[in-house]
Amino acid sequence: MTRIDVVDNHGQFTHLEQRALRDLGVDVDLVDNETPPAEIDADGLVLSGGPEIDRTGNCQAYLDLGIPVLGICLGMQVMATALGGAVGSGRYGGYADVTVEVTDTDDPLVGSLAPETRVWASHADEVTEVPPGFDRTARSDVCGVEAMSDTDHDRYGVQWHPEVAHTAEGDVVFERFLARCE
Repeated sequence: MTRIDVVDNHGQFTHLEQRALRDLGVDVDLVDNETPPAEIDADGLVLSGGPEIDRTGNCQAYLDLGIPVLGICLGMQVMATALGGAVGSGRYGGYADVTVEVTDTDDPLVGSLAPETRVWASHADEVTEVPPGFDRTARSDVCGVEAMSDTDHDRYGVQWHPEVAHTAEGDVVFERFLARCE
């Protein structure tokens, strides 16, 4: 059975990420972001969202474990800054319903989503430049980088929250990520 660790970055939806994965039949644990990298024993990691990029503990070190990683909101931003991209303040803060346009239909994470899909996202901060080796895979009128992928290293990020009921096809995002972890 696939084992996933959800890294807790103190976000309000972290428990929903754990639940969504459990509902897909995955062995999933919630781990504190201060957990030493050597203690991570999973087939894949989800870097959860959270309120502050300076409170993400060992998340940057987890990117070097050689296992697939899915960054959600803040988790995507941590990945971007750690790997040479850039994050800045968004033009729109707070949570909102957003229409996302999939720009890479071959992408293993978001490529099978509807060409335009509704998501629930916060844009207080957002990725403004993808890191080297990553491709932008989705965008919106609100944010230029709604999703990004580095398929060579199985690193993926979404600005939105696939775990909440407001997001259409959120379960597909998790299913596609789990396929990369097998």
